[in-house]
Amino acid sequence: MIKNKPNLRKKIVILDGATLNPGDLNWECIEKCGDITIHDRTSESEIKSRAESAQIILTNKAVIPDNILTELPNLQYIGVLATGVNVVNCELAKKLNIVVSNIPDYGSISVAQHVFALILECSNHIGRHDNAVHNDDWVNCPDFSFTRSPLIELDGLTLGIFGLGTIGTATAKIARGFGMNVIAYSRSPKNIPEIKMVSHNELFESSDFISLHCPLTEDTQGLINREVLSSMKKSAFLINTSRGPIINECDLAIALKDQTIAGAALDVLYSEPPLANNPLLKAPNCIITPHIAWATQAARKRLMSIASQNITAFQNGSPINRVN
Repeated sequence: MIKNKPNLRKKIVILDGATLNPGDLNWECIEKCGDITIHDRTSESEIKSRAESAQIILTNKAVIPDNILTELPNLQYIGVLATGVNVVNCELAKKLNIVVSNIPDYGSISVAQHVFALILECSNHIGRHDNAVHNDDWVNCPDFSFTRSPLIELDGLTLGIFGLGTIGTATAKIARGFGMNVIAYSRSPKNIPEIKMVSHNELFESSDFISLHCPLTEDTQGLINREVLSSMKKSAFLINTSRGPIINECDLAIALKDQTIAGAALDVLYSEPPLANNPLLKAPNCIITPHIAWATQAARKRLMSIASQNITAFQNGSPINRVN
């Protein structure tokens, strides 16, 4: 049990508020929890001065280094405004009696929707054809219609889902609506109608589209490497809305250049923002979006609401969604 005095308003510092709320939401539900100071962005060198008097810190992607964490004597609670908690050393926080919570499920539907936005871009090439039309290719075309890339019908094709959690399951539901066959690999046994559970190898060898939905762990880092890519169909597409380091980016760039697979569509990269020399930025048939699958307004509203519930539960002495 966490001992707290809920009648005393705590100082809340939000380190990178612009990530969650670029201006289209309000902070009302968080404001009810304490006296808040909002910073759009915070560099590592600014964290200590901005947070040293705070009892509560909220952060999305602003990393709190160990040496700074130990120099915040008033800190009682860190609310990570995301599902992943790699921005803070949770074990060290526990030793310092600092509660760390996360937002476990707020954007599953939005991420699954983005998966299919990427799949449809791979299959229908909307952007490429839109650009062609705006470059007067249609104006100057002798025919009523033209294509710049082969178009793919999804009905009857196989979607392989690597990691069948909440997001993977939501993605499978959409796939079935398109008439796709769905197979999946999961570390834990699953029994979901219309989803065939297969081995790791069968998933990569049999799928026309592969969507990654596994967490980043020691086992999954670099999972998608040259060997795995070589086992895929030459006509297959790789989709990643999970975590960038799951893919060996150099191996994927080579596979795309050599046409080992047909293409890739990624919402996450190893380093975000990417380095200018990231090989995928110039790789052929590689669609990249800037980590936006989670960021619909509806998902961000849910995230903020859950964050306020986490804070209230902590202040009442019974933390929820605690990760340490």
